[in-house]
Amino acid sequence: MINQGKDKYQQAFADLEPVSSTDGSFFGSSQQAQQQREHMRTKVLQELEKVNLRLKSAKTKVTIRESNGSLQLRATLPIKPTDKDTNGTGRKQYNLSLNIPANLDGLKTAEEEAYELGKLIARHTFEWNDKYLGNEAIKKDFKTIGELLEQFEEEYFKTHKRTTKSEHTFFYYFSRTKRFTNSKDLATAENLISSIEKIDKEWAKYNAARAISAFCMTFKIAIDLSKYSKSPENNTRNIPTDAEIAAGIIKFENYRNSRGNQVNQNVQNSWQLWRWTYGMLSVFGLRPRELFINPDINWWLSEENTDLTWKVHKDCKTGERQALPLHRQWIEDFDLRNPQYLEMLTTAIAKKDNTNHAEITALTQRVSWWFRKIGLDFKPYDLRHAWAIRAHILGIPIKAAADNLGHSVQVHTQTYQRWFSLDMRKLAMNQAVNKRNEVEVIKEENIKLRMENERLKMEIDKLKMELVYKQS
Repeated sequence: MINQGKDKYQQAFADLEPVSSTDGSFFGSSQQAQQQREHMRTKVLQELEKVNLRLKSAKTKVTIRESNGSLQLRATLPIKPTDKDTNGTGRKQYNLSLNIPANLDGLKTAEEEAYELGKLIARHTFEWNDKYLGNEAIKKDFKTIGELLEQFEEEYFKTHKRTTKSEHTFFYYFSRTKRFTNSKDLATAENLISSIEKIDKEWAKYNAARAISAFCMTFKIAIDLSKYSKSPENNTRNIPTDAEIAAGIIKFENYRNSRGNQVNQNVQNSWQLWRWTYGMLSVFGLRPRELFINPDINWWLSEENTDLTWKVHKDCKTGERQALPLHRQWIEDFDLRNPQYLEMLTTAIAKKDNTNHAEITALTQRVSWWFRKIGLDFKPYDLRHAWAIRAHILGIPIKAAADNLGHSVQVHTQTYQRWFSLDMRKLAMNQAVNKRNEVEVIKEENIKLRMENERLKMEIDKLKMELVYKQS
């Protein structure tokens, strides 16, 4: 990633507090991106006003205006060769488009061009040439996708505040655009759409379209990707039951017992870290990276942490939160507060730069690798889905469950609840029926107890009367 330094674009974002979002969806990310684009446009317009004041003070007969993301020079010039002199003055006001982007770098270029044009006007030496007719911009060849990818990061962060989260988002866009396109193709809408159409898997096509959309927006490539904007419905997941999750933790130790003797001494106990990771994902429903980005290990092991919460760092996808556990007993059963495992976590992340999305992604991919290695038939994210379903079965309010997972109620209901399998529905309904039956049994027992109580009272009253009769 580019060193931030004192980049003027990031300085312009210094007073921006991105809208908070507990929505990790594309919609939530788009809201934040739109806010940042509008913020940067406001900054550019403020600077534009200062530039025009300088031009006015210098008595330069040229101003600069913004139009559709580009900067134009406005001046009164001799009539174009192709225009008619309707007023008979020989002069007319024109807006000159020189293909200058409306950003902070573009303002510097536009100001220089304005002074240059002002000199030509003052000396009466202005002539209509390809530059001022706009022919140079028309003649300009399209760049290849590869050439634009080289500029992607620099241009992207001219309209986005650089944070750990935005770095991660950019890496998502960059890596998928690079993966699914041909770098030698010209960066035209036709070629980019063709790249998407060649993708077989619907989810890969959807993710590629999201990334290419951001790529095109950055370079102002007109493209219509609305056809791919709806997330596919045909994805399948294998959501583990609680019994399967408990059985899964044992597979890590089975791996240790069954592996060969040719194991590097430096990593022979590394399986314990990934077993710990598996347990934490199961108990808290975390995203894997929420264990690796600046984990508050001291808090997790602290005696003050009586609620046994895991603190998710603010640099994670949907900001900071404290996640509460489901099945607290698993924390003890899986030995998740063992300092030895936390030391291993510290060592693992110490080798990584938490601001580098590629390195964090490598850790999360390692989690998936271990799932496959020990023979689990579900994936790390399936544990997150299992947490959401378990919360539903236990009757936890949707808002509380959504907040605990770090996303919106909309995402919770639309994304997670659709993985409610037939077995899960049976379990939920049976539990509800059993719960109702338990209530009915309690009611019946209460009625019997009241009747027994009345009978005993009658017996007591009868004994009292007999005692009084004998005494009399």
